[in-house]
Order: sequence, then C-alpha cells, then structure tokens
Amino acid sequence: MELLNLSIRELNKLFITKKTKPSELYSEIFNRSASSEAALHAHLSLFEETNLDKAKKSDERFSKSENVGLLDGIPLAIKDNINIKDEKTTCSSKMLSNFVSPYNATVISKLDTEQTIYTGKTNLDEFAMGSSTENSAFGLTRNPWNTDYVPGGSSGGSAASVASRSSIAALGSDTGGSIRQPASFCGLVGFKPTYGSVSRYGLVAFASSLDQIGPISKSVDDARIVYSAISGHDSLDSTSINDEQIELPFEKNATIGIVKELMEDGISEESKKEVEKVIDILKQKGYNIKEVSLPLIKLSISIYYLIAPAECSANLARFDGVRYGLRVDGKTSYEMMEKTRAEGFGDEVKRRILLGTYALSAGYYDEYYGKALRARKKMVDEFSTIFKECDYLISPTTPTEAFKAGEKTNNPLEMYMSDLCTIPANLAGLPAISIPTGLSSNNLPLGVQIMSKPLTDNSLLDFSEMLEKELEFNSTPEGWSK
Repeated sequence: MELLNLSIRELNKLFITKKTKPSELYSEIFNRSASSEAALHAHLSLFEETNLDKAKKSDERFSKSENVGLLDGIPLAIKDNINIKDEKTTCSSKMLSNFVSPYNATVISKLDTEQTIYTGKTNLDEFAMGSSTENSAFGLTRNPWNTDYVPGGSSGGSAASVASRSSIAALGSDTGGSIRQPASFCGLVGFKPTYGSVSRYGLVAFASSLDQIGPISKSVDDARIVYSAISGHDSLDSTSINDEQIELPFEKNATIGIVKELMEDGISEESKKEVEKVIDILKQKGYNIKEVSLPLIKLSISIYYLIAPAECSANLARFDGVRYGLRVDGKTSYEMMEKTRAEGFGDEVKRRILLGTYALSAGYYDEYYGKALRARKKMVDEFSTIFKECDYLISPTTPTEAFKAGEKTNNPLEMYMSDLCTIPANLAGLPAISIPTGLSSNNLPLGVQIMSKPLTDNSLLDFSEMLEKELEFNSTPEGWSK
C-alpha cells in the first residue's frame, strides 16, 4: 500500500483503525521530499523538527481516540505568501528574504484547530506574479511529470509538492489562475473558491480585489475537505463574506454551457479535445449541453493587466526599506527607497508596478484603470445573464500543456496568455475548479475548468467529483525520479 497516493479520508481511516500512524505518514512525506527536492525545488523550507513533534502528538490523540477531525496529522504544503507565525514568509523575493512573520494567517489559524501538519513553505513566482514559477528569487521549480517543463504558476511549488507526493495537499493563492493553471500543468485538482469565502487575512496582497486562497490536491474530495476547513467569514478581512451556499443541481437536470470564446483561436487542439471528451461523457449521462457566448472574455487579459498591476502598485508601495524587509542605505531617504526597491524587486514585479503606476497616474486614471473597471462590471453582468440559462460553464483550464522552462521568459505577453481561460473567474469573483482529464502527446497533463455562479462552491465540487469518477485520471507522475 502506497500511503502517499491515498486520499485524506483513506488516511484518516487508517489512523483511526490504527493500521498506520500520522508519524509514519510524515516520515514517508519527509523522505519523499528529501529525494525529490534536488530535482524539483518545490519547497523553500521544510519544517522537519516541528513536524516530528506535531506528528507524535497526533499519534497520541489517535491512540486515545481523541483525534479532532479529517485533517489531524495530515501534512499540507503552504505557499510562501501565506503567513505562519515565527516562520519566514519571503514571497520568493529578495525584498522579504529574512522576514519572519509575527502572526498567523486566518487560514493557518483554522488549520491549526484541525491539528494539521505543514510540510513547509513552497516556492512561487515573486509576490505571486507569474505563470511558471520562474520568477522566484530563489530559483525555478520544475514539473514532476517532466523536469524540462515548468509546473505553472504562481503556485507552482505547491502543485509540484502535491504531484511529487511531498505533501498530501497544499494551499495556494489564485489572482488570475495561479491555483488552477499549475494544478492543470501537474495533473491535479485546483480549486479557487468564491471571492471572499476564504479569508485573505495573512495573505501577502498582490491584487486585493482578485486574490483568493484555495487548495491544490490529488482529488476533488481532498479539495472539499481543505476548503471546508479554511472557509467562513472572518472579521479581520473586510472583503470576507458570509458563506451562505446556494445549491445547484448536479445530476442530469443540470445545464452545462460550453464557453464559445474559450474554444477558438489561441486554444490548442489537444486542450479543445479534452473539453469535447468531457462533453461526450455528460451527453451520455443525459445532461443538457449548450454553447454560450461571453464576448467580453476576449478582453479579459487586457482588463486584468490594468486592474491587477494597479492594485499591485498600491499594495507593494509598503516595501520602502523603512518598516520591514530589505533596506539598502542611501544618502537620503529617497535614495534609500530607490536602491532598496531596485535591489529587492525582480524584473516581473518591477514591470507590473510600473504598468500599474502608469495606469493610476493623473491624466491616465480614467482612460485606463477606470475603463478597465467598467469593462469588468460588464463582464460580471454577462456572467450573471449566462448563469440564468446554465448551471455550470466548461472550458479548457489552459490554452496548452505545460511549456518548457525558459521558453517564454523573454516574451511576457506570450506568458500572460497562459491565463487566458482562468482570469475571467477572478474578475467576476466566481468559484472555479480545474480537474485533470488526460495527457497530451508529450505525456503531460491537461485539465478542464468548470465555473459556476458565486456561493455555489459545494455544488461545483459535487459536480466535479461526479466527472472525476467518470474520467479516472491517474495523477501519479514519475518524471522527477528518472
């Protein structure tokens, strides 16, 4: 029996029946990390000493039948833009290379009550800005299916850790697809909840109206378990909402919309075929299928790359060399600030700060940022209209399979196109999930994305789990060990 391939429920059952212990599971997880990290670089830090103590305490609870729930003793990886008290939170940036968090993010406090174990902090594109995890100041992460390829981004380290089985599941953050895109590239489930349903308190902000924490996992049920643990209203987050779920049908009386604009130019034939495969399954099961049009989706990248950089420009202004993080001395405070930011931020972060600052500048605010906000509102209205006709919307998760490391680093616009299919859900605040559906001709994973209207997260998970069972995708890669 391979413990690392089991689901959270299966592991919990083994703990309860005393057929294995949390400490034995953690030992296997750590051994896997030790053997895979040199090839993959999924983690920036591992919490071995702390976890040995945590695992033994979980052993004691299960031996006395005092365990607290499904996540007790389960090792999860945490993206390194989520604060864990007394641990480094670097955001994969020189700017925060020595920053130790003085507090827990709300999601970490919630997982602490579940007695979850954290394998460590995972690599990411600096400040979550990127689609390949090549923008990290501490080196790129590689795809476990084939180490010549990227794992996606910005949550590439979290995805690589789950795919290589150096964690059972992981937390990532999703601003324009940064959970779903790496999950698709690594053959995993990636779930972005409804905006505001999971607290952002303790997540280092990139674009505050778009950021959302969510799980990356081997199965939909694992994603559901983690989401249930971390979701809920939080008074510390002003954008947090009451998670009052709306039920949608997920049996045969549900209507499924195929997004026309996400099946046209720019989408590879292999990605389209995965959607067609899923649609064939749904037709055979008796679902109602219809093609729908959302014309503004074609403008989603343009809208996103005005709003997100503008918000990042405001959020990253706090990194000035005065309060925390890197400080490079200068003769004046302005020179100190200039040198600190020049040395502390990488090229992609600087590019987005400059773009966002320009979009917010006097004389251009309404022409660029203002228009983007109005277009975003119209896109939300388009989705609202479509969801009166359809329960779920299906599209490819990514335009293509994973690409080779270095292939797009010199062409930012081509890199940005990786998020073509995922950005609309962030702009509209929708729950969206990527599930693995098959392999490309290069033996790399491909995924399909499913979206639904806000606060239908549980129904979306139910529908996705039904599809997952029909697809029976094997999510075990061996590329990193070859």
